Amino acid sequence: MAIIIPNLRLGHAKVTPGERRFAHRLAHLLEDDYWCFYDVPVGKRRRYPDFIILHPRRGLLFLEVKDWRLRSIKSIDHQKVELLTASGLQTRVNPIEQARQGAYQTVDMLRCDPDLREKQGKFKGNLICPYGYGVVLTNISRKQIQAAVPDNVSERVLPGHLLICQDEMLEDTDPEIFQERLWGMFNYQFDRALTLPEVDRIRWHLYPEIRIDDLEIFPQDVPDSVSVPDIVKVMDIEQEQLARGLGAGHRVIHGVAGSGKTLILGYRSEVLAELLNKPILVLCFNITLAAKLRSHLSGRGITDKVHVYHFHDWCGEQLRTYHVDVVEGHKPYWERQVDSVIAGVEKGQIPRQQYGALLIDEGHDFEEEWLRLVVQTIDRNTNSLLLLYDDAQSIYRRNDLGFSLSSVGVQVRGRTKILRLNYRNTREILTFAYEFAKDYLQEKNADDDHVPLVKPTTAGVHGPRPTFRRLDSFDEETDFVASCVTKWCGEGVSGRDIAVIYGAHWMGEAVAHKLRQRDIP
Repeated sequence: MAIIIPNLRLGHAKVTPGERRFAHRLAHLLEDDYWCFYDVPVGKRRRYPDFIILHPRRGLLFLEVKDWRLRSIKSIDHQKVELLTASGLQTRVNPIEQARQGAYQTVDMLRCDPDLREKQGKFKGNLICPYGYGVVLTNISRKQIQAAVPDNVSERVLPGHLLICQDEMLEDTDPEIFQERLWGMFNYQFDRALTLPEVDRIRWHLYPEIRIDDLEIFPQDVPDSVSVPDIVKVMDIEQEQLARGLGAGHRVIHGVAGSGKTLILGYRSEVLAELLNKPILVLCFNITLAAKLRSHLSGRGITDKVHVYHFHDWCGEQLRTYHVDVVEGHKPYWERQVDSVIAGVEKGQIPRQQYGALLIDEGHDFEEEWLRLVVQTIDRNTNSLLLLYDDAQSIYRRNDLGFSLSSVGVQVRGRTKILRLNYRNTREILTFAYEFAKDYLQEKNADDDHVPLVKPTTAGVHGPRPTFRRLDSFDEETDFVASCVTKWCGEGVSGRDIAVIYGAHWMGEAVAHKLRQRDIP
């Protein structure tokens, strides 16, 4: 079964009945090494071809799909079509010409990358894979075309080899015949297949929003004047399919560490910023993560629409904005802030439904009353919530989630997704970490209303094995740390590339004292 992006099971308001039917045919009549993108904007100019099919050996195919009926076509030539619509007679571009222009514009963009051009042979300078274009007529059969349009006219305005007609995309269509129709739209073929890095490079150009920068949380656009990096990184297909397919309503993603949850949150923020009029609220628990999220979103130019806070900072902002005093009491100040916001909402001092959408990172660190509070901030007309969660990362909360998601207003029946692949760590680090903590992290399943504990799976990247030392005292530990740092600095490693991680301030002070004794700043 072919991979369809966005996921067919999720809603997609713009897709016509014929486009959806054709997408189902692609899914069931092509093998699993075909990637089919429908209604996904291409490049920085955001052109919307109906379908792009990518196959490592076949290449790129650009298709326009029309739900027209024969009786609605008043006239047609090789440039334009006069079409009878509910709004009267309209002139449209001939769909063959539309597909051709879209294909050539995209191929010209790809050919600007030297690594996507053939280096030798008769196709030297051309794109490294074949490409073609065509049209799908979902409500017109080939017999109808042959009966209505003379052969000498048909080959000029609707060439037969560039068409797939209604009777050629039925449920019982033979897969081999269907594929022959598709690949008959190509003028040539290559002997070799695209490698995975080449496929990722093509996707990097086609869809800038899925780019990943090593130093950034979110993918960044590369200006036209800047050369393409030697190694490009993009979302994997599962991440892209999930990110593009997130529909309306409440959604929960349970993902292991390093699975790309925050990357998906960034992509979703950009999509919602284009769609919604009300501001979008992004919340997380960690102050540092909130600051980094805010910094990178500012580079996307959407900070006026997307407001990023760590939870307690957001509570303080609500109290200041709506002039609500912090309640008195013996609790720590930040806890009294939360109580004050909850009370302010209940009394009507702080309004509900302030935001068009709510996105929560690090949901595993949110308390029950926090979630119940922030869910009330979502506009009921949009009802858009994305909650990202990994119970294994609950470093601030010691116990399992003691409540159901529905009890705090999160409506996720049938709307959850689990990401198991860890991309952040090497196989050796992930194996070591899991073996170390597995007695506390036994995988457990859960229904949609509760939180599973997911065992991570490595993405396959290798590196050196971690070294583990068990010592008899903390003083021996500090001596060992100081010896390691001294050795590495003596070998030319920069101090800024060495980190010592500790569990309490007194431990850090002890290590710093030991390093100073060895003249290490």
